[in-house]
Amino acid sequence: MSKKGIGKFIAGAGIGAALGILFAPKKGEETRADLKRLFDDLMLKVKSIDAEDVKLTVEEKIEDLKNGLDNLTKEKVLAEAKKQARNLRDAADELVEYAIEKGTPVIEKSANAIKAKVIEVSQAVIDKLSEEKPKSDKAKKNEK
Repeated sequence: MSKKGIGKFIAGAGIGAALGILFAPKKGEETRADLKRLFDDLMLKVKSIDAEDVKLTVEEKIEDLKNGLDNLTKEKVLAEAKKQARNLRDAADELVEYAIEKGTPVIEKSANAIKAKVIEVSQAVIDKLSEEKPKSDKAKKNEK
């Protein structure tokens, strides 16, 4: 953000605060005193802004966003979905084994039903991710 951009932002914030105070139900003298305090506070904030620090922070945030978008590739999402599906299946297997170990047929039946559903849903997600084709740039622009 440039110094002009920061200045405009701060000016806008100051004007907004001033308008809020002007329309508040107070006496004129109190309102002017409140405005003076707000302007003094705003000036202190303006003087404390380090444009280089703002620039570095914005650049860092943009880089973080770019890296996050890079990690959203279809292949990475599919690999993560497969990993999660394996974890879910393992957890469902543990549930079934526990039910068998405790010798409770009713729980075992429910645990097996849950396991089957986990496998079905996991596979459906993987299949959906596997068959989706990346959108062309033209299709992406049309969505906007």
